[in-house]
Amino acid sequence: MPRTAMWSCALGLGSSLLITPLQAREPEASPVWRDDATSRLEALALLQTLNAELLSHPSATLTLERWCGEHHLAPEAKIVAERVKGEDKPLPPDAREQLQIGADEPVRYRRVQLACGEHVLSEADNWYVPSRLTDAMNHELDSSDTPFGKVVQALHFRRQTLSAELLWSPLPAGWENGASLPPATHDALAMPHHVLQHRAVLFDQANRPFSLVVESYTSQVLAFIPAGQHRP
Repeated sequence: MPRTAMWSCALGLGSSLLITPLQAREPEASPVWRDDATSRLEALALLQTLNAELLSHPSATLTLERWCGEHHLAPEAKIVAERVKGEDKPLPPDAREQLQIGADEPVRYRRVQLACGEHVLSEADNWYVPSRLTDAMNHELDSSDTPFGKVVQALHFRRQTLSAELLWSPLPAGWENGASLPPATHDALAMPHHVLQHRAVLFDQANRPFSLVVESYTSQVLAFIPAGQHRP
C-alpha cells in the first residue's frame, strides 16, 4: 500500500483511545498491535488525535471521561483519580514564577492516576496553591480521590499549555519524505510506558494561576485492537 494511502487510512480512523490498569489493580491483558507499517501509522494518528483533543479542552479529566464514554472503555464512563501517596515531589525550579507566588507561599502536591474502569489513562503530578481555592475544595482534595479538574470546576478555569510533547513516535523522523520505515516483523509492537506528556498552568476567572500540572499519558491509550488488523 502506498504511504500516502496508508496515512489517509490512518487519519480516517478518528479518535479512538484506550488505557492501562492501575498499578494497584490486577492488570488486564491488552490487545496486541502488530509491528508493521500500517499499525505504526495508526498509532501515530491516534496519538496526535489524543494530543489535539487534550489541547483543545481546559480539563484533561473531562476530556478523558468523554473519551471513555465514546469508546466504551468501561461499563460506566467515569474517571476516578486514585491517589498515589508517598514522598512529595519538590516544586520544579520555575514553578513559583509560573504560579506567580512568593517564596513563602504554601504549595500542596498531589499525584494521581486517572482511570476509566480498570484502565489508567494518565499519571499526573499536580502542585497547587491552596489559598486560591475554597475551603471546601481544599477539604475535598485532602480527603477524597475526586479528580482535581472536577473539584475546581466551579472556578471556571482556563488552561495554558506550556508544553505538549510526544515522548514516542511509532515512525522515524522524516518518514513522510522517504526515510526508511522499520521492517515489518508482525510481532507485538513495542511501546514505552509513557507516550505523551503535557505541562500546563491553570488560571481562575481573575486570571490568577493556581495549579501547575504535569500529565504523563501511558502507552495503554492504545490498548485496543487497531482498525488495520480488522481489514480483510
